[in-house]
Amino acid sequence: MIQAEVLTLPKSKVWDFARQIPVSIWLCIVWIAAIVLVGAAAKWIAPYDYLHQAPLSRFAAPGALPGHLLGTDYLGRDLLSNMLVATQTSLMIALIGSLICAFIGTTLGFIAAHFGGAIDNVIMGFADAKASVPFIIIALFVLAFFGSNPVFFVLLIGFAAFERYARLTRGLVLAANQEGYAEAARIVGVPSVRIYLRHILPNIAGPLIVQFTVNFPDIILLESGLSFLGLGIRPPATSLGLMVADGRQYIAIAWWLTALPGVIIVLTTLSISLLGDYLRDRVDARLR
Repeated sequence: MIQAEVLTLPKSKVWDFARQIPVSIWLCIVWIAAIVLVGAAAKWIAPYDYLHQAPLSRFAAPGALPGHLLGTDYLGRDLLSNMLVATQTSLMIALIGSLICAFIGTTLGFIAAHFGGAIDNVIMGFADAKASVPFIIIALFVLAFFGSNPVFFVLLIGFAAFERYARLTRGLVLAANQEGYAEAARIVGVPSVRIYLRHILPNIAGPLIVQFTVNFPDIILLESGLSFLGLGIRPPATSLGLMVADGRQYIAIAWWLTALPGVIIVLTTLSISLLGDYLRDRVDARLR
């Protein structure tokens, strides 16, 4: 009897935890999971090669042409295949760019908190200067001046919001340095780098992960906006923003070319934003 209670206890806890999550957040989680699976397997589940053209089948409406569930575009390419590959491209750029952004900002935050003084002032001053100018203006200037290629574009995206991570990390590290475990480690002679990586970083990882989920949709929108303006992903590659840009010329006769990729962008960014806000509310004790 005791053994049965022990075995059923974890299930009860999992069920209680699941019931506390609102239905809207569960819908966001399901959508995000579906988008991630689609992005990971896009090349395998796409019914056609997204570059295959069929001029005689141009501008087929969704469901109007057998074998083309979402219709075709202005070159007769299967829209569903294009959307699958475009989703994969946009997610990969957003993920890599967000990881670069998190790494740069977190590193600068640790450096500012560790050295303080002039170095702290320089880093935080640079972060404030970066935050004072909309990044899309900086991106437009850099891409127009230096040109765009996939590697350079992703690296540029990686600088989009590093100041958020830098400020957050600096504040968390300064607070953690006053905790007993950090001071005890210093007393026994543990190197500062080891204290930061093995003791402080795991303890401040929660807010940083939440910041990642909040920042991720901004990166998706930035990539989509730059691709829409012709400064991001270039053909023959494709992305959701580029699909919206290509379809806007034919919106009067083929609304689905712009509307369907736009719906994917809206639902994905909205789902990640709502999930990030929920996680922030759960992690931040002050908001609770």
